[in-house]
Amino acid sequence: MNARYVHTMEAPSNMVDRGKLRINVFDKSMGFPISGANIQIYFTGNPSFPIEEVKTNSEGIADVDELAAPPLEYSMEPGENQPFSEYTLEISAYGYESLNISGMDVFSGETSIQNVYLIHDPSVLFQDNIVIPVNTLFGNFPPKIPEDEIKPIGQAGEIVLSRVVIPETIVVHDGAPSDTTAKNYYVRYRDYIKNVASCEIYATWPLETLRANILAIMSFTLNRVYTEWYRNQRYEFTITSSTAFDHKWVNGRNIFASISDVVDELFDSYLSRPNVKQPILTQYCDGKKTVCPNWLSQWGSKYLGDQNYTSVEILRYYYGDSIYVNTAEQIEGIPSSWPGANLDIGSTGQKVRQLQEQLNLIGDFYNSIPPLTVDGIYGENTAEAVRQFQRITNMPQTGIVDFPTWYRISDRYVRLSGIAELM
Repeated sequence: MNARYVHTMEAPSNMVDRGKLRINVFDKSMGFPISGANIQIYFTGNPSFPIEEVKTNSEGIADVDELAAPPLEYSMEPGENQPFSEYTLEISAYGYESLNISGMDVFSGETSIQNVYLIHDPSVLFQDNIVIPVNTLFGNFPPKIPEDEIKPIGQAGEIVLSRVVIPETIVVHDGAPSDTTAKNYYVRYRDYIKNVASCEIYATWPLETLRANILAIMSFTLNRVYTEWYRNQRYEFTITSSTAFDHKWVNGRNIFASISDVVDELFDSYLSRPNVKQPILTQYCDGKKTVCPNWLSQWGSKYLGDQNYTSVEILRYYYGDSIYVNTAEQIEGIPSSWPGANLDIGSTGQKVRQLQEQLNLIGDFYNSIPPLTVDGIYGENTAEAVRQFQRITNMPQTGIVDFPTWYRISDRYVRLSGIAELM
């Protein structure tokens, strides 16, 4: 159960709606959930008085069902009214360095997800705090410097990959390419895409608009991966966090459930043109502060979504009728890929056995997931284990392993399997 303070200050006058927050607290080096972590929540504009306090449960989760947020309509049109509220979190746990996260944004009707990684290392004197800047649609950031959407092939040192592969991790340079003081971060590919989308679009937008924008972000990113664009310029990173060159990315920022779900649904996809092997470098702009002919307009895509355009129709509206959605040939770092069809009660075979093995290891760290007999038969016990995993990871609790569930299970297994080898 979550212990709570009563509210000690009123929300600002324009905070008339509510959003939700899920906080997941993990051990940074080992990846397991931390129970009993204490979290104080403040309005970022008034960090002197906590408005609420929660503790993580045995699964390292704390849910806050109602946080004040501005009206939904603020995020439906560009304007001077900030469409999200900002909160500061103070997270502490016995034996760990405390962490402060400020600027975490909450939208009306949306679930914000804040993953927290605490350091348990006596040699670390303090943990760097996290400051989340405003969404690029609301703030002022450098516009994208135009590039050709298809990179030249055949020059010495260029194009080292023979096929499009979804990388396990990418290296993000947290600044402009020439900034030698900026840090490099190793980030899992899906986490990177979720972070960028949460920085650059509003989670309240129509679902097809979210899909179109996320496909553009993924295709751009995979072009950088496929062409090794920066490594061919002798840089030791895959992509930057500069909006002038690439996408906005913020170390440690919160993401949104609606965006996370779309990324899990589409993460092996990218955009292609006929007879072009590389993913298309799909550039875009906000469409209001910056106008970009022949590129996707983020606000324009929102209006098309309002008119019930599909994601592909939105993309073709901006990039032309020849653009289409393609699928990567390989996903790195994931043991034995998607079986090609949903797994449900009555399913049998090696993929079910693999699923059961992965759920058993995950269940070593989440007690609500029941232990399974690894027999390759998808029965009610396996369905219940899947439902519990879906609950923990904020997914619909269907008990059916669809594409997003399969890869979330595989991802959590990969993150935790290194722990099992050390214990």
